[in-house]
Amino acid sequence: MSFKSVQSKIAAKEGVSKKSAGAILASATRKASPAAKRKNPKLKRVKG
Repeated sequence: MSFKSVQSKIAAKEGVSKKSAGAILASATRKASPAAKRKNPKLKRVKG
């Protein structure tokens, strides 16, 4: 799934703005395990 589609999904589920949902998603992406990053290299693109 793309970043924007997951962001929209989080915004709808949590009832927060898209900007806040993006922050939640970015935080979770940064905390992803090394195994998850090996499985999905796009997780390495998130800055921070």
